[in-house]
Amino acid sequence: MSISYGFQEPVLSPEGATIQDIDHAATNGPETISCYLGGEEFTVSGFERTLPALSSAGDRALLVKAGLASHATSLDEDGWHAVARAIVTPAAAAAQLRSEKGQASALIEEHVEGATLRSLHTRAWLSELFPALQPRTGQESLPEKDPEVHGDTDDQGRPYARVVYRYRHLEHLRSHLKQTIEATRRANPEPYDRSILARRITRAVIAHPCRLEFLDGSEPVDVLVVRDGITRLTSAWALLTEGESPYAEDIADTALGILLETKSVRRGGVAKALGQRMAIGRQDALSTLHGEFHRGVSADPPADRSVRLGQTLVVPTQITVGIRTHGSAGLSEQEVFDDAVRSILASVHVEFRAWEPAAQNVEVGSRAISRVRLPGLPENTLRDAIIGLALGRRKPEEVPEVFGDETIPGTPLWRAVMLTYFMTRPDIFDQVKRHAKDIKGVARMRNAAYAELLGPIIDLPWRGAKAGSLKQARNAWANGGVLTKGVMGDWTPAPCTDFTLLPERAWAGDNNARQTLVVAGGTALIADKLVTRNVGSAVGRTVPFRANVDQIVAGLADTKEGLWVLAFAARAFDADRECLNSFTEVQLVGRNTSRMYSIPAVDLATADKVRRDAGGMAAEQLTPWQVAAISDPDRAREAEQLEQTPPADGQKPLGERFAAERRAVRQGVDDARKAVERLLDLADTAEARATTLHPFGSDDELKKLIDSVRTLAGRIVVPGQAPGTWTDEETDDEEMD
Repeated sequence: MSISYGFQEPVLSPEGATIQDIDHAATNGPETISCYLGGEEFTVSGFERTLPALSSAGDRALLVKAGLASHATSLDEDGWHAVARAIVTPAAAAAQLRSEKGQASALIEEHVEGATLRSLHTRAWLSELFPALQPRTGQESLPEKDPEVHGDTDDQGRPYARVVYRYRHLEHLRSHLKQTIEATRRANPEPYDRSILARRITRAVIAHPCRLEFLDGSEPVDVLVVRDGITRLTSAWALLTEGESPYAEDIADTALGILLETKSVRRGGVAKALGQRMAIGRQDALSTLHGEFHRGVSADPPADRSVRLGQTLVVPTQITVGIRTHGSAGLSEQEVFDDAVRSILASVHVEFRAWEPAAQNVEVGSRAISRVRLPGLPENTLRDAIIGLALGRRKPEEVPEVFGDETIPGTPLWRAVMLTYFMTRPDIFDQVKRHAKDIKGVARMRNAAYAELLGPIIDLPWRGAKAGSLKQARNAWANGGVLTKGVMGDWTPAPCTDFTLLPERAWAGDNNARQTLVVAGGTALIADKLVTRNVGSAVGRTVPFRANVDQIVAGLADTKEGLWVLAFAARAFDADRECLNSFTEVQLVGRNTSRMYSIPAVDLATADKVRRDAGGMAAEQLTPWQVAAISDPDRAREAEQLEQTPPADGQKPLGERFAAERRAVRQGVDDARKAVERLLDLADTAEARATTLHPFGSDDELKKLIDSVRTLAGRIVVPGQAPGTWTDEETDDEEMD
């Protein structure tokens, strides 16, 4: 059903501003004024004492009519209403769509694999721009799960320039939008605040229509979502949030207070659809902001609030409104639009203004996997099963069903084994590698780079529970992971419920058992930080020598003791808990170790192959040093001869000694201790462990907390870098073969 949005004409003279004031302001050109942010004065250039008038219903109707009549666009009436509400000057946008004397419209065209996208380059109101899914946080595990994402087609099966986000209910929408804004802010504290206040948003955000649907039966809502520029939007909302340096939660509340504003229906009034009530609510909120701007802009200098409104409310926007498919990407008509938009984003954030590597890998890997085709298998079977498992649409418990073998345990680790096996089969490997190279725009891709793509796919079930070792694990995948020559070769997984049943079979020559242990045990050792990437700073302290991760894992498979190491690591692995072996004694202080599990060291002389202490009772824990030494005993002996041994406790690095002293200081502040304990108790709940959220929020929020502690407790000196910016001990002096 198409919905017509008949807004009332805006009041052109907001309360508190006279027509003379507005006319006077309009006669003056852009000004250079001084402004303050964070207590610091700086220059605002090009400030104008006017805002564009709110659009009329008639102008919006012109754009909807022109859009529906254009052969270059691909939207229905509801989609065009979403575009028309957002655009500052819809009549001017309508002119872009009109052809004159057979000439094409003035739309921007961008060609990507499989499609050509057509876009309006225009200006939109901040209050109409919803943040879409945030690729920067796609590699994390956050409490609110992303909505289902679907393509949209017309009655003839042709793609619309629109996607559908399917939420569980309205509260899921609210919570997810709030999470997106908060996570964006925490990942980029104050990135564009100053530049936006000084010069407005200068680079256009990329947006397109989106239909918000709800599984509980609530009415759908058509809006405009921003795919590139979410950080810029967040900074704009930060400037409109009370306080000089607002918290992420406050920024999200400011944005959602307007984006999700809903106009209530008067008793006895005509019922309106949910989308219409929300649209009117946003329009009313925008009118209020308009009035605020005009009430303070005539002062000299203009009021701070007016300056902030003037610099943020109008956003340069590239709105995709059309798509023409080429049929070359091997995707269905429902998938091609979203993939084409992702291709545009990748050209910006993978090649130039890069997302962090894990976010790039999720984006590139998921798009490459979606293109895989296997001769002889129905398309929907492959897409809904194995690819669905890789992309998180299917759960680990469904592994037996997906691979058609009830003997395969439905566990996260067996998910890793089966996906690694599948993704390293020659026909699949070649396809994914080819598509990934095309997406990244590179001519070559080494096996280590392919393994790096697999890392965030493999760790999906445990990335929240094992957040403390996630960074090192992904570095290890980028250093080769478990993609040894044997794993890349000819073998078949050997299903079992107990991995310790496999070492003897492997040692007797069963290659299927050997490679199953390599993938399962290697994945477990990487996830639990017992094998890390090839670096030099840890040599002599935690490992005896330098070696790439795939070499360490391959070396373990060549010795009987190493096969048992792999088996113990795989058997102990728990996707819902952290491993004691992942942390030093100092790092374990303050952690709830009662929930953790451990991986025992190996002793081939005992019946159960577990090494125990001198009393023969407690099992000794496996260490990174032992793992490396067992993988190459000769090289380890050479290192020991050079006296490259782990340091004594008294020789621990400066960072570890700092950490111990910080804990002693915090312990002495009783009130702070109680608050910290409550916070950590909350972080230790099952709900929190399933996410990558940090209990103290972002680095910026932690700095503010430290400032508050200083005020209450007196003087606390915190020299050096802020928490969260310390160099990982495993990132120095990297050397990759």
